Amino acid sequence: MNRRGIRIALYQPDIPGNTGAVLRLAACLGLTVDLIEPAGFDLSNRALKRAGMDYLELAALQRHASWEEFEHWRRREGYRLLLFTTAAAVPYTAFSFRDGDILLFGRESAGVPEEVHAAADCRLRIPMRPEARSLNVALAAAMACGEALRQAG
Repeated sequence: MNRRGIRIALYQPDIPGNTGAVLRLAACLGLTVDLIEPAGFDLSNRALKRAGMDYLELAALQRHASWEEFEHWRRREGYRLLLFTTAAAVPYTAFSFRDGDILLFGRESAGVPEEVHAAADCRLRIPMRPEARSLNVALAAAMACGEALRQAG
């Protein structure tokens, strides 16, 4: 069987430090990050290093110029898309992850638009206290990747 691995996708990220933290997480775990543009900051190597990404040379980063480009690529390659959102009903710990899953996280400021929600194969949430708005995207990615990798081996 050809293993494709678990991937992390960031939809139009706003905060360079969070993107740097996700890239470092992915580099340390041997995962690929799909960055769906446009981002809300400069995506040059120099800017990412300034954001604290001293692991940039170890990171596997695939940039997509738009949501449409990413979605075309994903469907062609046969990846399953899992959207992490506070609007989901399914807790991520009750979901069965597998090789070939892409864990998608939205913009820090606005999440993702309805068309992205509709394209997801499943929408997952990280259970939190009712009065909490959301987790930092890098923390959410770390939690989700830990569980996905535990299950997928």
